[in-house]
Amino acid sequence: MTGENNLYNLYHEIKNKIAPPDEKAYREARKRWNEIAKPIGSLGLLEDIICDIAALTGSADVDLSRKAVLIFCGDHGVTAQGVAQTGQNVTRIAAREMTKGRTAVCQMAAVAGCDVRVIDMGMMKSTDNNNNNNNPDRKIIDCSVGNGTADFTRGPAMTRKQAEQAIKNGMEIVRKARDENINLIAVGEMGIGNTTAASAITAVLLNLPARDVTGRGAGLDSTGLERKIKAVEQGIYINQPDRLDIIDILSKIGGFELAGMCGAFLGAAVYKIPALIDGFPSAAAALCAVKFCPAVSKAIFASHVSAEPSGELLLNAMNQTPLIRAGMRLGEGTGAVAVMPLLDMALSVYRNCYTFQEANITAYQDYNN
Repeated sequence: MTGENNLYNLYHEIKNKIAPPDEKAYREARKRWNEIAKPIGSLGLLEDIICDIAALTGSADVDLSRKAVLIFCGDHGVTAQGVAQTGQNVTRIAAREMTKGRTAVCQMAAVAGCDVRVIDMGMMKSTDNNNNNNNPDRKIIDCSVGNGTADFTRGPAMTRKQAEQAIKNGMEIVRKARDENINLIAVGEMGIGNTTAASAITAVLLNLPARDVTGRGAGLDSTGLERKIKAVEQGIYINQPDRLDIIDILSKIGGFELAGMCGAFLGAAVYKIPALIDGFPSAAAALCAVKFCPAVSKAIFASHVSAEPSGELLLNAMNQTPLIRAGMRLGEGTGAVAVMPLLDMALSVYRNCYTFQEANITAYQDYNN
């Protein structure tokens, strides 16, 4: 009963802090687009997203100048079932390289003018840390709620309390970003084995067979894919997660970084910061947030569609249309960062283009509405 009360309190705490979309700001943004000397709606989704961001923030004066990609990192006990090509130690290695600016998302973020923030939600503990400046993890934000998850084919991945704490930590990361005037976030991840957990979550939330939602991840061969499918099936069978209880799902078959990303999407709605979904695990976490509190949808925007089997399914379940289709499946927030320059371009048109009135041209009429 205590768990149910905590869930009830967390839900209402979040729901009560989320204001409805600002219709006045939306109309003002749409009016601005329609006044620009071009065919109405001709920039498609780029127009829509600027209007939706205006509705989220409450102002048609949209500002996306301060960007950050939040990379939630965690390890997964289910890797013991041979569901990944590499071991869990790669998670921390990759996280450290991110803090040095040496990974793919770092290079892309530099071009996009985006800060990179690496967050430890529950990586396996390192044995080479110390308290001096040589600590290789000192630039990683510590929000850890556990030393990697347990193998969910044998029991719950984490406790319910850990799942709730991970969600709250994700929300807190976004609150701090808001306080630093960040006005656009990309929600990414790093965690060996996390597509297995994301597949399990997707199977439960969409009520689909494991085989239909499980892909090769970082590049499994056919034998490895079969092991992965069986691990997802076993995890769901052993734990019997309640598909109507997001905390139960995350705690039994999820991951620390997946719960943290769920919290980040919830926080985006609470603190009125547009959040870009990245790939498959990010989309699974976003759907968890939407299922937990549907009002969160106003803050969530699809960047691209993952090449993993569940990529399209998850976006469809949230009525999300991706801005690009590039066949990406790297993670780290790369897909979300890739669309940031597109949004900058859209915003430049929105702010700076001449209008029908300025050019003394008869304005186009909107016959679509």
